[in-house]
Amino acid sequence: MNGQTDQDLEERAHIPVLLQEVIEALDVRPGLTYVDATAGAGGHLAAIDKITQGKSKLFAFDRDQTSLDKLRESFSDRATMVHSNFRYLKEALAQYDVNTVDGGILADLGVSSMQLDQGERGFSFQKAGPLDMRMDRSEANSAWHIVNQWPEGALADIIYKYGEERHSRKIANRIAANRPIDTTLHLAEIVARCLPRSSDKKNGKKSFGSAGGGYIHPATRTFQAIRMAVNEELESLEDFLRESLSILKPGARLVVITFHSLEDRIVKQFFRTAAASCVCPPRAPVCTCQKECEVLIITRKPITASDDELLANTRSRSAKLRAAQKLI
Repeated sequence: MNGQTDQDLEERAHIPVLLQEVIEALDVRPGLTYVDATAGAGGHLAAIDKITQGKSKLFAFDRDQTSLDKLRESFSDRATMVHSNFRYLKEALAQYDVNTVDGGILADLGVSSMQLDQGERGFSFQKAGPLDMRMDRSEANSAWHIVNQWPEGALADIIYKYGEERHSRKIANRIAANRPIDTTLHLAEIVARCLPRSSDKKNGKKSFGSAGGGYIHPATRTFQAIRMAVNEELESLEDFLRESLSILKPGARLVVITFHSLEDRIVKQFFRTAAASCVCPPRAPVCTCQKECEVLIITRKPITASDDELLANTRSRSAKLRAAQKLI
């Protein structure tokens, strides 16, 4: 339709976001241990592998066994594949007798382009497929269970909380009224009918009136919210940050790329707290917490994609990179 072949789309889908910025933030050097906690298609991992030239221990985590199987074909024995949620990072690495990471840990959050491109995975509101959305298909809970079995009020709450969708109550009501809903396109159609359309006179385009505006599909926020609930993404992120900080060796770095304001807020606050030398109440006459500064924040402001990268990879438009170095 737009002149792009399937091969073009596949190549674009595998462009790693903020690649050079990640390498610089991690300060990649041979001889150290590096963990890609969300390896996906392996773009970042391949760059780390190239720099370290087989002289480092590399670990690739992913919840998606299919992704790991493809990575194993590419990396052979140059990286250890770990099928695990990154919230269990410390426990999983301990199984390989790794108790500290002296190089760095990277997490590139969100759903991968490969998953979006596969309609049968149920992530996309533009491709026909079952309501699944599980990053790890061995887990029981799926989007179908949330859409069809959760109480209307609970469904509205997660659409509002995780999707930041101001029409959440109306959407949840329509979903409940149309149960059972078995496919992605059916759900997307129901959501689209709930949202008002508004014209953008300046650009002569149509946009949907969900919170925040912009040119997004009307089901974007709802699908995002359900996906995040299915995979417990925010809860997993909080656990991952704590696990990473506890296992990093002084001098090692933690780099996180977020694509959502809620994720970025969690990372930003975690780094701020870890970097603080006191967490006593502001009015306390003297410090009694005895807290030490645990990290040095490398990115005072999040790093975003350059204009050139935005043109080459649209996925990078909402990416924000934050990095910190372990001190103690």
